[in-house]
Amino acid sequence: MPFPTTNATQELPAINQILTSCGQAPVTTLDQTNPEVAIAYDTLLQVSREVQSEGWTFNKEYHYEFNKDNNNEILIPNNIIQIKLSENAQNRPYDGVRRSGKFYDRQNHRYTWEYSPIECDVTWEFDWVDLPEPIQNYVTARAATLVSGRIVGDDDQYTRLRAQEGEMRALANEYETQQGQFTMFGHPQGQQNYYQSYQPFHALQR
Repeated sequence: MPFPTTNATQELPAINQILTSCGQAPVTTLDQTNPEVAIAYDTLLQVSREVQSEGWTFNKEYHYEFNKDNNNEILIPNNIIQIKLSENAQNRPYDGVRRSGKFYDRQNHRYTWEYSPIECDVTWEFDWVDLPEPIQNYVTARAATLVSGRIVGDDDQYTRLRAQEGEMRALANEYETQQGQFTMFGHPQGQQNYYQSYQPFHALQR
């Protein structure tokens, strides 16, 4: 029986890359009756969530608005990995955390909220097809390393895959720095006029 996933055709190349990296034969379908495929697929999903939980430019949003329901409660979507109240004057008297699928106020010990919408900083979990390619490559390389240790146990192979994982991590970080436009002086949320360092050629033009 195939896996219940809508992204099977997109995930299959990653699964085959994991299998071939570990010396296993590639497959044409994600069949859960194949133990190697099952391990590779479960590991891919596990690593994808772990990597996305770090919070990258592509899956983090600040001041995202949530509205309370008819019970004055805020339900948290299942594809949110992390959620916290945004830092603003309105949220200052509250301390929101995730609990039982809802947003709970630890300061006032209740699930109900007096105002809406409420601004939160969130980290989303995206499907495989929505991940940037450098992140996909890093997740695949990390999953291959773990699968090698689980089903093969060859030290030389593990070392080689670990080195490849490090290279993919570096490329993912390079992608992140290009997307985030970070500087040592910080990057204020919601602003694009981050600090521009002194550039000598401007003086030479005068």
